[in-house]
Amino acid sequence: MNSTFCFLLTILAGLSTLLGIIPIFFKIKNINKFIVSSLSFASGVMFSISTFDLLIESLKMFYEEYSIIVTTLLFLLFFIIGFVMSKFINDKLDKYNNLYRVGLTSMIAIILHNIPEGILTFTAFNVNQKLGLTLALAITLHNIPEGISIAVPIYYSTKSKIKVLIYALISAVAEPIGALLSFLFLRNLVSNMMIGIMLSLVCGIMIFISLFELLKEAKKYNEDKLLNLFFVIGLVFMFIVLHI
Repeated sequence: MNSTFCFLLTILAGLSTLLGIIPIFFKIKNINKFIVSSLSFASGVMFSISTFDLLIESLKMFYEEYSIIVTTLLFLLFFIIGFVMSKFINDKLDKYNNLYRVGLTSMIAIILHNIPEGILTFTAFNVNQKLGLTLALAITLHNIPEGISIAVPIYYSTKSKIKVLIYALISAVAEPIGALLSFLFLRNLVSNMMIGIMLSLVCGIMIFISLFELLKEAKKYNEDKLLNLFFVIGLVFMFIVLHI
């Protein structure tokens, strides 16, 4: 029963990503300002999750005397992986515009983020149901702006709602896939060190995407005040969600 309910939680948390596509169904008067606001907000959310949640939790997972050194090294390694991944995607999709590449890169980063989240939610719920529920709620709330980070650049570069729905759905499904992996293979193998490595991996990649993909693309529209405002709003919003 616990496992079934936990799967349901991860499915619902993952599907909340689809709420991030809602803005594309409304007529926007100033598209450029909307793109800047959306990308900056999503960037702030990603940066906040990475620094105030993933990085801190990864520090806790390693032995105390080595935690800072290990986490820092892993973070730097995975930050570089994020750079390589982004460069690879940009090279392969050179025929597409920058906005489309940003959306696709965000989708891949969120998939890499959602799989460990599904594993963590499933593991946490089976150890402590209250912790699992709290984690699922936080994931549900922050998946919405992550959906925006996929939907807005993909839609305004392709004008295809179908593509947006498919890409958002793919990233959403990664959450329950993580839970399934945990149930089938990892629930008796998951250790603090393994979780710490996964968190460092996601943290490094997401900070890179936040600063050097989403924010970098938003800067091209020369709306610095709007960019700074919505980045801070995203940062503060996610900080509050994480500490409810």
